Amino acid sequence: MESKEKNYYVNEFAVIDDNVEIGEGTKIWHFTHIQSGARIGKFCVLGQNVNVGNNVVIGNYVKIQNNVSVYEGVTLEDYVFCGPSMVFTNIIDPRSKYPQVGSKYYIKTLVKEGASLGANCTIVCGNTIGKYAFVGAGAVVTKDVPDYALVVGNPARIIGWVSEAGKKLIFDKDGFAFCEKSNKRYKFENGKVFEV
Repeated sequence: MESKEKNYYVNEFAVIDDNVEIGEGTKIWHFTHIQSGARIGKFCVLGQNVNVGNNVVIGNYVKIQNNVSVYEGVTLEDYVFCGPSMVFTNIIDPRSKYPQVGSKYYIKTLVKEGASLGANCTIVCGNTIGKYAFVGAGAVVTKDVPDYALVVGNPARIIGWVSEAGKKLIFDKDGFAFCEKSNKRYKFENGKVFEV
């Protein structure tokens, strides 16, 4: 149901707690729960059965597919893509018998601008996913992922590099690559990729 006072859409079967900020043009679909203190940017799409934890910060133009829980301690910058059923964690040593409830226990995870997290991947807390990085479906990220890196496997490892548009980069002998989709040029130097 779309509120006439609001400039975003919330399905009638979604639950939005008090003290939540939702940006213009954002769409929140059925069975999704947005918890208190969460801030969601403009023109985001949150699919079916998404949970956004307390105090989570989500940037603009973020797409979160079905069955994803974004736990407290996770920050998603602009243009992040979270594939279906991918997983975030926020505690490194969970035990039911020794509960760790409250933000002082949560280990922070940052997903930088434009990164894509493939279906069913897992991001172990305390890691940073770099700008425009691409985490393949089913990968398990146990350490930081550099900007533009393409990672797959368990544990995730770098198998290549991608452009801002997500196209695999092929570098020439001088370490340069060009992406026709983004119309941008990239340089590979000292184990890192950057736009030139």
